[in-house]
Amino acid sequence: MKKIQFKDLSNLDYEVVLKLQFEHFEHIKNLKILNRNQGTSLPTPNYFFFVEHPHVYTMGKHGDSTNILLNPQQLKENEITYFRTNRGGDSTYHGPGQIVGYPILDLDNFFSDIHAYMRKLEEVIILTIAEYGLKGDRSKGETGVWLDVDTTNARKICALGVHTSRWVTMHGFALNVNTDLSYFDGIIPCGITNKGITSLAKELERKIDEIDVKRIILKYFSEVFDSEFVDFIGF
Repeated sequence: MKKIQFKDLSNLDYEVVLKLQFEHFEHIKNLKILNRNQGTSLPTPNYFFFVEHPHVYTMGKHGDSTNILLNPQQLKENEITYFRTNRGGDSTYHGPGQIVGYPILDLDNFFSDIHAYMRKLEEVIILTIAEYGLKGDRSKGETGVWLDVDTTNARKICALGVHTSRWVTMHGFALNVNTDLSYFDGIIPCGITNKGITSLAKELERKIDEIDVKRIILKYFSEVFDSEFVDFIGF
C-alpha cells in the first residue's frame, strides 16, 4: 500500500501554498531524474495538502482571461487576488468554506495514466458527496463533479485542475462546502456558461461540518488510490 504524507494547512494565501506545492513537486521530480541518471532506486514520496484559501480567482495556463469579469480595481475593492497558473482548465474561485485538496503524487507509484488519475479524483468526490445523499456525476468533455448533469439544472459542486510533469502531479480539486457562491458571479467558471455552481450547504440547506467532509475525503482517497495517509515530514 502506497504511503502519502498528509498535512492540513488550514487557511493560507494561494501564493504561499503554490510555492509549497512547487517545492515538493520539484523534489519528487529531482529524485526521479537522479534515479534515472545514476541508476539508483531512491523511493519517491507522495504528498497531500488540504487548505482553505482567502478569496482568489485562478486561471489555467490555456484559459481565457476574459472569463474573469472583474477589473483589477474591482478585484482590489472586493479583496480578491488573481493568479494565472500552470494547471489545466480555465477560471475558478477559491475561498472560505471551500475544501481544496492538493495531491502531489508520483504517479509511477500508482499508475501512469493522467486520464485515470482525473477520473479517480472525481470518484473520490462522487463517493464523498454520496455520504450526504447527493448523486454526483461526470459531464462528458468537462472535468469536475456535477449534479443533475443531463438536465437544464446541471450544476458543478467540485472543480478539478492539475499539472503533471514526469508523471508527478500538482494542483487538484476544490469542493464547495459552505462556500459563498456569489463570488462565482465575478467569473465565468471554467468558461462554461450553460451550467451553474452549487455547494453542499446549498443543496442540503444547512451549514456543513467541514472536518467531517475532510475525514470522508481522506477515507475515500485512501480506498480509491489504494494508499495510506501518514504524518507529513517534508524533505
